[in-house]
Amino acid sequence: MLRYILFAISGIVSFNSICAAQELRTVNRTATGNDVIHLNEAPGAGVAWIRNKQFDKGTIEFDVKGKDVLQQSFVGFAFHGVNDSTYDAIYFRPFNFQVPEAGRRSHSVQYISLPANDWELLREKYPGKYENEIDSSTDPNKWFHVKIVVTDDEAAAYVNGKRCLTVTLLGTQKTGMVGYWVGNGSGGDWKNLKID
Repeated sequence: MLRYILFAISGIVSFNSICAAQELRTVNRTATGNDVIHLNEAPGAGVAWIRNKQFDKGTIEFDVKGKDVLQQSFVGFAFHGVNDSTYDAIYFRPFNFQVPEAGRRSHSVQYISLPANDWELLREKYPGKYENEIDSSTDPNKWFHVKIVVTDDEAAAYVNGKRCLTVTLLGTQKTGMVGYWVGNGSGGDWKNLKID
């Protein structure tokens, strides 16, 4: 059974929800589902933290589905979460997967380390270092498989078995919460999560 508790912190509306398959604490989203976890669309970024799960290094694997609508699909995973505003994340922009413009395709996968290193700052100061394109045969409207490998100092992302991004971690935290992540105005779906 799904239960919702609405509360406001510093003017940000948050929702707590529990899915039958996983206990989640959501921030600025609602989560539904059992085999497939769905986060709804809403203004601002959102995350569904997995309760009682900590992660330092290892592998995070899942299948994810966004949509091919410009600026309305940002789907990924957050890790090393200290709180609701301090964490690292790797996410995808499916609407850029198959566009003909190389500049937009190079913005298909993104690493961020909040609060100090959001995508805008990283793109401006280090163009092409913390984002990249993925295999253009990846359908932006269908499920794709993601593997994120985190070591002491690096994170690497793979889509459907092909490496698409390797970055040096920018956050000082080396362990913390993990959760499903969506960007501004975006919802998404996840399944087959495995954390080792």
